[in-house]
Amino acid sequence: MEVTAAMVKELRTATDAPMMDCKKALVENEGDMAKATEWLKERGIAKAANKSDRIAAEGLVGLKIADDFSKATVVEINSETDFVAQNEGFKNLVLKTTEEIFTTSPADVESVKASAFGAYFNESVAKIGEKIELRRFGNIVADDETVAINGYVHSNNRIAVIIKAKCDSAKTATGLRDTLKQVAMHASAMKPTTLSYKDFDAAYVASETVGRIEAIKKENEELSRLKKTLKNVPQYISMSQLSDEVIAQAEADIKAVLKEQGKPEQIWDKIVPGSLARFIDDNTTLDKEQALLDQTYVLNDKLTVAQAVTEAAKALGGTAEIVDFIRLEVGEGIEKKVDDFAAEVAAQMS
Repeated sequence: MEVTAAMVKELRTATDAPMMDCKKALVENEGDMAKATEWLKERGIAKAANKSDRIAAEGLVGLKIADDFSKATVVEINSETDFVAQNEGFKNLVLKTTEEIFTTSPADVESVKASAFGAYFNESVAKIGEKIELRRFGNIVADDETVAINGYVHSNNRIAVIIKAKCDSAKTATGLRDTLKQVAMHASAMKPTTLSYKDFDAAYVASETVGRIEAIKKENEELSRLKKTLKNVPQYISMSQLSDEVIAQAEADIKAVLKEQGKPEQIWDKIVPGSLARFIDDNTTLDKEQALLDQTYVLNDKLTVAQAVTEAAKALGGTAEIVDFIRLEVGEGIEKKVDDFAAEVAAQMS
């Protein structure tokens, strides 16, 4: 089967893999897109699904938090150009749209378009003179006074995050707001896609495992060439794979190594916990990349986000757990238009 430039473009879009690797994958798999994708993953060539590097849509996000922190709203509105995104008319449209969604809590974007506000939105777009779209929004509401809510909008107004935590008391909820803003700032930078490793689909974890391990092996090849410390090559990538049996076997393996090294058994209990923690750290790379609660907290790299929130609540004399978050980044997941991409591909394939 002939591999066309359009096919290479499609595979490149789906995997972020280099162009020539995409061509080779398609040739090796007779043009089968699914098999070519797996071929790239198995060799550690395909990147994770995060396509933030290829974000192209312009626009702004809006954030509104109730004065009493009982509700928070985030909104993304896209424009064709950054020039228009900096227009005062566009900024005002984002502000008013955020206020409208905060006040009315519509079910979805179509509901906003069908409302009286939708007519105002269209009139504003016509005045600005460029294609503008309300792409998405999210609301988080405090169920009662024991729920803490806060958020953060980045200085460029292109990233906004809102966080919700369930606390043991109203006192803890009030005291935790500053911590939640810091966690929102963390999320704006670290780009989590889900709350916890428990949210991952087993099939997704399985499909990511081989490729991610191969990617670390490839990275070690370069580190070896540079005579730098190699990374430990994991067996797994998520806590969801670390069953009681896996942990027990890891502990047994650690003890076997200590015995082989001649370490006295009476000091094993001082060594094993640290070694086991390193095993878990090495084997949960997917969680640390994509799951908010399992990420290393940017303000204290000795803690995960979940642990940092627990510690903050403990200092207030209570308990707390993050139960929801929404992160919007302008243009996230929208591929940039490349002029005459087919010609670019054809030139490199010839």
